[in-house]
Amino acid sequence: MLHGSGVETHFVMSKWGARTLTHETRYSLKDVQNLATHSYAIGDQGAAISSGSFVTLGMVIAPCSMRTVAVIAHGLGDNLIHRAADVVLKERRKLVLVVRESPFSEIHLENMLKLARMGVVILPPVPAFYNNPQNLDDMINHITMRVIDQFDIHLEVMNRWDGVLRTQVEKE
Repeated sequence: MLHGSGVETHFVMSKWGARTLTHETRYSLKDVQNLATHSYAIGDQGAAISSGSFVTLGMVIAPCSMRTVAVIAHGLGDNLIHRAADVVLKERRKLVLVVRESPFSEIHLENMLKLARMGVVILPPVPAFYNNPQNLDDMINHITMRVIDQFDIHLEVMNRWDGVLRTQVEKE
């Protein structure tokens, strides 16, 4: 959604993120890298996004595994995703984690609570149905719009809640 919007984007993908991409979409790693303004290798600890002096609005990790949640919550890390998240936290910028595992264990919940208390936004990709999605793309677009909203970037790609109760006749 941000490609072509004028918003500069920086992209890193883990090997398991690449595996998920292959299993769940029709896109290749190269396709997704080409959508970003800048793309980095997972091991590139010298990348611009690994420094607090490189100014950003923040970071989204999507999908975010419980391993990554735990690594961030405990200040550990061995790759650029972990380092960039650590930088976002120390610089008090916005960090949004799109966590996908379910159900959550007590360990998952404790790690997410620890991060939420630090100001991290935990945003599971839960679909909304008030906007009457017609297909899976509509649901994905709505969730993506909500993630981007976290950075005060508002793209009108899906209907937003307006508080108006519509009858079945009006919907059709």
